[in-house]
Amino acid sequence: MNWKHYFTTSIGKKLVMGFTGLFLISFLIVHCYINAMIFVSRDAFNAAADFMGTTIIIRIMEIGLFAGILLHIVQGYMLVSKNGGTRKEGYAVKAGNKTSAWYSRSMGLLGTLILLFLVVHIAHFWVPSRITGDLNEVMVRDREMHDLYQRMVDVFQSPIVVVVYLLGVFSLAWHLIHGFYSAFQTMGLTTHKYKKMIRNIGIAFSVIICLLFAAMPVSMFMGWVN
Repeated sequence: MNWKHYFTTSIGKKLVMGFTGLFLISFLIVHCYINAMIFVSRDAFNAAADFMGTTIIIRIMEIGLFAGILLHIVQGYMLVSKNGGTRKEGYAVKAGNKTSAWYSRSMGLLGTLILLFLVVHIAHFWVPSRITGDLNEVMVRDREMHDLYQRMVDVFQSPIVVVVYLLGVFSLAWHLIHGFYSAFQTMGLTTHKYKKMIRNIGIAFSVIICLLFAAMPVSMFMGWVN
């Protein structure tokens, strides 16, 4: 299979989705770890966020991350469009959950909701930190850096924003429950012996990661961290 096939054939598109999906899963682990520093201390979170924003290697990886996200989105929509196009007339009787879970049939919708959530998230945090510099400065460990912790506090004072984030996290959870297993399956790693184990790990990962992400805006809004 040459490079062209990775972007034009169904198998190639699924492989790209699998590779980029695993890459984005690794990003979620790192991102969740950084955000969880709010439960340690204000300084710990700001120091971790500053490291991610000022280290040249991380900034280069950030470019790869955005490229991976865009590629994952484009290939995802192409697969959804192709799968829909192969059944123009649809089925006489819809099988529904008898053949697949609702979230596995709704990956396009869930992905769209996640994309909208990602745009909001970037506007709230990435743009002020990386582009406009529209953030207060704070001294941490004898070094001046952006006070992203205070930014989180300010953003999550709005109940509407908190609800939007929770809806985004909810969509991410269901997207991951299907996508985690699907990515390993596409890579040919879900043998009969390990199929159930990988599926259970995927469910546990999706629940834990998304509960942590959901806890952050809720904790800020409720004043449980300061």
